[in-house]
Amino acid sequence: MFLAGIRVLDLSQYIPGPYAAQLLADLGAQVLKIEPPGGDPMRGLGPRDADGISPLWKGMNAGKTVLELDLKAGDGKALLARLLAKADVLVESYRPGTLDRLGFGRPALEALNPRLVHVALSGYGQTGPWRLRTGHDLNYMATAGGLWASGTREAPQIAHPPTADYASAQFAALAACAALLGRAASGRGAYVDASLADTVAGWQGPLLAQHGVPGFVQDRAAGLLNGGAAFYRIYACADGHVTLGAIEPKFWANFCDAVGRPDWIARQDEALPQTALIGELSVLFAGRTRVEWEALLGPVDCCFAAVLAPDEIAGHPQVAARGLLGRFPARLDGEALPARPAVVKGDAASVRAAWGL
Repeated sequence: MFLAGIRVLDLSQYIPGPYAAQLLADLGAQVLKIEPPGGDPMRGLGPRDADGISPLWKGMNAGKTVLELDLKAGDGKALLARLLAKADVLVESYRPGTLDRLGFGRPALEALNPRLVHVALSGYGQTGPWRLRTGHDLNYMATAGGLWASGTREAPQIAHPPTADYASAQFAALAACAALLGRAASGRGAYVDASLADTVAGWQGPLLAQHGVPGFVQDRAAGLLNGGAAFYRIYACADGHVTLGAIEPKFWANFCDAVGRPDWIARQDEALPQTALIGELSVLFAGRTRVEWEALLGPVDCCFAAVLAPDEIAGHPQVAARGLLGRFPARLDGEALPARPAVVKGDAASVRAAWGL
């Protein structure tokens, strides 16, 4: 794989940093996760497997080797220093200033290994008045604009999976790869100050660019892509929910013809929110089950899909064809978990390997 031979130290916890390091492992890097005595707190988050460890932690750290190390002790510091001297990438999610107190601030890291790519992934970044403020995904989404336009007319709603966590992890992994590419030319490493709030703010470009433009509507459940358009919306059916994403006129026309309502075709450009048209489609969709709607609209070129439950994903023919899920050997119950989310050189990835304890 592309990052074969690259050594990554993962000093992070919970989701953002560990997922960033896991993405690097998916691309071929060798990842060593360093945890404090007692382990990453995520080991005990939520329901646990029969071995007492949370499947959340298992899924996030598959494909890594895990080592517990006391970084407040002299021998722990010495071992970390040796590991850092040989590493290519460091991913950490400490609160700003923590590495300095442990004796591994930026000057120390540069002295140990000038070729090291150091990705510091924090909530609000390493600078600014909120640099030490605590938070989790929901807080970063709120602060950086990720919740304002999402949800019902009554209130914003929590997104799942945690958007800021996963988006910042992907950016951190991308930045690490870019820094490694730059190192190949310059011979020197890099310091990446990445933030969950910054990543969410970076996603607000389209919203900010259009905000204030006459005719632009982005109130909750009232805009083009957040529930205000009848042709781009989640609808309740007789036994669950389905989605319609017929933005392009040709897809909308195909849908209208398929459901026997050609009179709706000309109504696609009605002003947002399209309350009346949404009401009519809501009545239509409520009259059939998901299976019935799939039988009718699945073959139609109209951007339709049913909302699947977790236990339905593995059996979906597209998921099976892409090899996206596999039986995870370290799970005692044999549950299916994701493999690397990409097909490389025509070969689908096998399920992520187990870890070393």
